[in-house]
Amino acid sequence: MRLHELKSPKGARTAKKRVGRGIGSGMGKTSTRGHKGQKARSGGGVRPGFEGGQMPLHRALPKRGFTSIFKKEYNEINVAQLNVFADGTEVTPALLQEKGLIKSFKDGVRVLGNGELKRALTVKAQGFTKTAVEKIEAAGGKVEVI
Repeated sequence: MRLHELKSPKGARTAKKRVGRGIGSGMGKTSTRGHKGQKARSGGGVRPGFEGGQMPLHRALPKRGFTSIFKKEYNEINVAQLNVFADGTEVTPALLQEKGLIKSFKDGVRVLGNGELKRALTVKAQGFTKTAVEKIEAAGGKVEVI
């Protein structure tokens, strides 16, 4: 199959509805808007969330909680994902980003203890869980908190 042989599935591409093109089209005169009323006028209609004058849901529900501006957001990585590195490697957040294991560098990296580690690595990160520390040291590696 070549690019020029690709075709859209049937029904995926439909022709644009051309309204106001005469009575014979079935979409002439009122252009499928019906007669009179707010939705028939140009620029007519209601804004998103408007409920006809009834108290809108977003105003009727109480506000709850708050978002702390000081909250730390960490990239999380499991010890099983560290098996991609060779024995004796010094694993840093920059190296993890280079390998594509973490996307953006937020407030640091936190290593979680899910899975098995089969390599002796020196892992440098901002945080570790107890199980992660146990598994890294059991595999013959070292843990360093940045």
